[in-house]
Amino acid sequence: MQFHWPPARLDFGYHRGLIEVVGQAKTFQGIYRQSRRWIVARIAVITHEHDRFLGRRDILLRRSSPYMLFDILAELKRRGHSVRVQQGLSKPVSADMAVLHVDATVTPTDYVDYARSFAFCLNIGAADISKRRISGALIDKTDSWQGQVIVKSNLNNRGIPETLLNRRSERAGKQPPFPHLPILHPYEIHRSLGDVPDGVFDCDDLVVEKFIPEREPDGFAVRFWVFCGERERCTRYVSPNGLVKASETIRREPVPVPDELRERRRELGFDYGKFDFVMHEGRAILLDANKTPGRPQNLVKMFAAGASDLTHGFEGLVHRAK
Repeated sequence: MQFHWPPARLDFGYHRGLIEVVGQAKTFQGIYRQSRRWIVARIAVITHEHDRFLGRRDILLRRSSPYMLFDILAELKRRGHSVRVQQGLSKPVSADMAVLHVDATVTPTDYVDYARSFAFCLNIGAADISKRRISGALIDKTDSWQGQVIVKSNLNNRGIPETLLNRRSERAGKQPPFPHLPILHPYEIHRSLGDVPDGVFDCDDLVVEKFIPEREPDGFAVRFWVFCGERERCTRYVSPNGLVKASETIRREPVPVPDELRERRRELGFDYGKFDFVMHEGRAILLDANKTPGRPQNLVKMFAAGASDLTHGFEGLVHRAK
């Protein structure tokens, strides 16, 4: 026979009696706070039919993943939660809560509808992360901005995730899920609005932003805010490159999260994810929002070390779902 401590469902009368008999906590509230992390749940992770959430096994038969959520799920399983990665919509699954984790700029409607069938689903409000929806640096050709500008794809990560999904779908003999995908364009930095090529502002697939990284004597800085529920970390990364990536930085330091960015997170419907932003003229400017943040290979150990704290945030959401 197995004994579970504390019980999966909280019984307030049971805990009051336990305090009197055992005396292991000074207050009922204290033991209640401790017991929250033992509330176990069945968790479903909804991915696209052609997503590669799990990578191939290594020589020691260990699984890996290109996604940051992988480390959080591993920690959740160590804490007794049940986790199932639901690839596609063909098999119904029973779960206490779900995570909508489709790696595409705009989550297809059928996946959003499927996510709504669960009583509680994370990131269901963050189905659209296109630049036109999330960027705080957008400008048009009539703007008075005098500085450098950058031309980007309206799609997240230049539309690379959608391109990969299309290729895998075609290999499987199926119709591509994103049939009208634009040609992939590299990001281009220009000295001014006047240098932007003709036709860019008339192209729905492209956006133009102010190029406003935080300048340093040895490079450029951008801030990355990673969060899950109420747990978070926010780091300022400095890179010698104008387009700052966490995997190509020369130093990093923790920084606070501005209140206006917390409000923006609420508006965009994010329970879990990563925001890229800069401080410009005293204001936080959101540049990118990612609902399926990655796990750079050269930073795997760092991301795994931070997973425990983010898992506490996930368990706070589990408690809310229960």
